[in-house]
Amino acid sequence: MRLLMVSSAFCTSVSAYSASDEYEDHTARFQGTYIWQTKPGMPAAYSGQNSLQASREISYTATATAYLGMRTWQGGEVYLNPEITQGIPFSGLSGSGGFTNGELTRTAGNRPKLYRQRLFLRQTWGLGGGDEAVEADLNQMAGTVDKNRIVLTVGNFSTLDIFDDNRYAKDPRTHFMNASFMAPLSFDYAADARGFGWGFAAEWYQDDWVLRVGRMTGPKVPNMLPTDFQIGRHYGDQIELEHAHMLLGQPGKVRLLAWRSRAVLASFKDALDYLNANPDADRQAILAVRNGEKIKYGAGINIEQAINDDLGFFLRAMKADGRTETYAFTETDGSIAAGFALKGSAWGRGMDTLGVGLAHNTLSSDRRKYLEAGGISFFIGDGALDYKPEQLFETYYSLSVWKNTFLTADYQRMWNPAYNADRGPANFFAMRLHAEF
Repeated sequence: MRLLMVSSAFCTSVSAYSASDEYEDHTARFQGTYIWQTKPGMPAAYSGQNSLQASREISYTATATAYLGMRTWQGGEVYLNPEITQGIPFSGLSGSGGFTNGELTRTAGNRPKLYRQRLFLRQTWGLGGGDEAVEADLNQMAGTVDKNRIVLTVGNFSTLDIFDDNRYAKDPRTHFMNASFMAPLSFDYAADARGFGWGFAAEWYQDDWVLRVGRMTGPKVPNMLPTDFQIGRHYGDQIELEHAHMLLGQPGKVRLLAWRSRAVLASFKDALDYLNANPDADRQAILAVRNGEKIKYGAGINIEQAINDDLGFFLRAMKADGRTETYAFTETDGSIAAGFALKGSAWGRGMDTLGVGLAHNTLSSDRRKYLEAGGISFFIGDGALDYKPEQLFETYYSLSVWKNTFLTADYQRMWNPAYNADRGPANFFAMRLHAEF
């Protein structure tokens, strides 16, 4: 699967470049991120095929990305992102709904691997309303755009590049590391195993409002890498409405997001029926009943709100229908995550950030019954299930060490990993080094 997913490469909250770059007709920028995590041993009454290991483990990811772009014609921009990845996940990426490092699904083992991450065209049509400055950033050239505009993105990119942005919780390279804070875990958006696909997204900016719609390709086989290019038959659709506001003199945004995917998937009801009829069969019964096209859907809300110049609040909540197996993200059907991000201005470290967040993830009744019967899903399955919601606490401190280089210490505590009260809690300690230039 992919998880993501995506480091928000279209708009990153660690602004690395100066507004003095008034106009660019090409760009070449780079990032490098190394994340090291350790998990001490944890309590476990029992373990199964897809359990988080009870013993001590170490995990790491290393990524290096180039962001290359040029202006092609009036309003047109083309971008290419080659990336090198390397890394090892905890327990083979199994055993939890919220992956402890949002970079993990892009890694390919202990040898570096080069791949094309993105290749897309962005076209902008101005509708008037006055000029708005655009600062140089990753996959973004300095210049100006009309405040009211239409933007079309076409090509190879991630759904999360366009949808579900949040200035305080988005990018595991600079914000919280756990995937619970990167996007709603129940947002089973279409993508390959690395979190990317082919498709389009259209955005209409009008004063304080933005409307976004898009369609993306998914994987040929759920959670795997090869892309299904039958975008008229198998796809992921999403629509998002965003409104910017001022609350007590501080800026904020509210986003409403709905999505719908269509693909060849297994339903948990069919998988449970198969297990009951074939008690000696492979417990990963979803593989035996993945024989028809199914619809998945969900909806949620995303809030970001500045409290003052240094402190910000975020909240995401989403609910999915939960009738079918995971298509391309995580094993979660309901999710809520909230927290705060505080700049270090009060102690003379204005480029530092302290983050604190809580997440609460749940399963649908259909998925629970399948796992309680001993079923194995793609990422989770202990052979039994004493169900409780998976809960997570994460805190981090990002230290600015030099220009656009940050060193981060991170701690996570996970209760009921894989929604199982018979296992855990698990603790995770991490260090992250991130640089942009």
